Amino acid sequence: MASQERTTVPKGTGFWHAPRPHYSQETQELLKVMMQESRLTNFQQRHLTNCMKRDLEKEKERLQNILATGKVKAEQNPQRKPVQKVEEETPEPDRFEELVNEIQERKIFLAEMEALGQDKQYQGIILTEISQKLREMEVIDKKRSMKVREAMAKALNTGNKSAPQT
Repeated sequence: MASQERTTVPKGTGFWHAPRPHYSQETQELLKVMMQESRLTNFQQRHLTNCMKRDLEKEKERLQNILATGKVKAEQNPQRKPVQKVEEETPEPDRFEELVNEIQERKIFLAEMEALGQDKQYQGIILTEISQKLREMEVIDKKRSMKVREAMAKALNTGNKSAPQT
């Protein structure tokens, strides 16, 4: 039978933790104040400190390479350029059309509730939402008509120019 050697592993060594970077006291206080002022969650704070540790490790390696070889070593894993996907140009949805669709959906919902006999429960809410949508459509319409008028004025050169005086 082969001899079995047992090695004891101290508790809590399941994860390797990098040594904490040594920042000056002022820097540590500044980082704490900045994290508190930015109201980061504990998770966000840990993530930020981990990123700083990783950046510090990368910087150490870079400086070691410079001191050892006298040259700046190129990255071992050069970042690949992202492949540009040819996307079909989809026009941005027109807010006016979205509002028309939303109003139609609410009318359909109200008709369904009426068929179920529950229209009185939802009628006030739905009609209020529809009136808000209509108001938003009126604002959009006013802006569009103003733009059309301005474009027409520029096209016809009848803007604010006064007639030439003789």
